[in-house]
Amino acid sequence: MRLKVNDITYHVEVCGEGFPFLLLHGFTGDSSTWTPFCPVWGTHSKLIIPDIIGHGETDSPEDTNCYQMESAAKDLIFLLDQLDVEKIDLLGYSMGGRLALTLAILYPERVRKLILESASPGLKTKEERVLRRMKDEELANFINDRGIVSFVDYWEKIPLFSTMSRLPNSIKQSIREQRLSNKTKGLANSLIGMGTGAQVSWWGKLDLLSSEVLLLTGEKDEKFCKIAEYMVENMRKASWIVINDCGHAIHVEQKEKFGTIVSDFLSK
Repeated sequence: MRLKVNDITYHVEVCGEGFPFLLLHGFTGDSSTWTPFCPVWGTHSKLIIPDIIGHGETDSPEDTNCYQMESAAKDLIFLLDQLDVEKIDLLGYSMGGRLALTLAILYPERVRKLILESASPGLKTKEERVLRRMKDEELANFINDRGIVSFVDYWEKIPLFSTMSRLPNSIKQSIREQRLSNKTKGLANSLIGMGTGAQVSWWGKLDLLSSEVLLLTGEKDEKFCKIAEYMVENMRKASWIVINDCGHAIHVEQKEKFGTIVSDFLSK
């Protein structure tokens, strides 16, 4: 379905029955990230799966302010209001995890349970954010100048996704085709407005989370395992599970195990 929020048209998929469960994909992804889980999670939850601003079939506005985390989180609240959904369970992966954390901190009364897959609260210091913002802007310029194909060629080879090289060619090709379906302007503006460098740091707010939290990281994703270790120490009601033999994209590399862990957490 298509829903309008502040002149931005969002594409949203809905499936399953039960307590509402909002799912947020990562950078270069779209709602199809989560559709393979509809047969599993849809038995106990009503899945609400949007294309985040700048991705998939959702609009890619010119104004980069529309992509800021706080603005994107507010849009999601408006989407939920249009769907008459008061409270949700919430899952976010990577960039979608940072957005999910933002929503949970800004609107704690709307979130029952929070699942963060390979996510972070942003960067701790201003200096780190300035340097990362410069790198994000350079990458955005690369996308605008070289186009989506050259960018996806580059993105597939970054160390963060090295463990995905072991996946069957059919899965790798499907992921590539989905990434290529995004719009150049949307991805570039997402980096500028929603990138880790542009995001406000939530490190000092983690103890304010009122919902039960589950952190998931892949064993081979050392950077995000270290981040999760620090995060769980600063949260009141958080647990952390490390999934063996996978990297950043757990939902792809260990799909069945990931699906079971999420279902078990929601059914507690």
